[in-house]
Amino acid sequence: MTDRETFDRLAARFPAFELEFVEGTDPAVLVKGENLLELAQHMRDEEKYDFCSSVTAVDYPDRVELVYHLYSMTNEGGPAILKVHCNKEDPIAPSVVSIWTGANWHEREVWDLMGVRFDGHPDLRRILLWEGYEGHPLRKDFPGSEDEYIFS
Repeated sequence: MTDRETFDRLAARFPAFELEFVEGTDPAVLVKGENLLELAQHMRDEEKYDFCSSVTAVDYPDRVELVYHLYSMTNEGGPAILKVHCNKEDPIAPSVVSIWTGANWHEREVWDLMGVRFDGHPDLRRILLWEGYEGHPLRKDFPGSEDEYIFS
């Protein structure tokens, strides 16, 4: 679990990153995209979160939010949750495939269904839909989806 102690340790180690603690049922650490790779590298090497079980995205009215669930197989810990906010019109984030190889297919799925481009991904192409498919069907602005957001 991403607890306050973990967050405080990360905030002290990376004061320039302006990390935020996101409280709630599943507490998380909000990190800026430009700092994601360095924080992810630290999470793997120093905090021992050696497994990224999922990368997913949520389409909010003002942003696309990426959510990373990390586990430590070494210390039997987790999940530690990282979140990154992306620009709504052109969502881009750095790829974490160089840190957690298993994130490869997760990032491809988020690209395919939500349209988030992962800078540095080794093979960013559709994984569920066919090449040439127009759009990203889990986006709220996809033709035929609801016009109103049910959450903010």
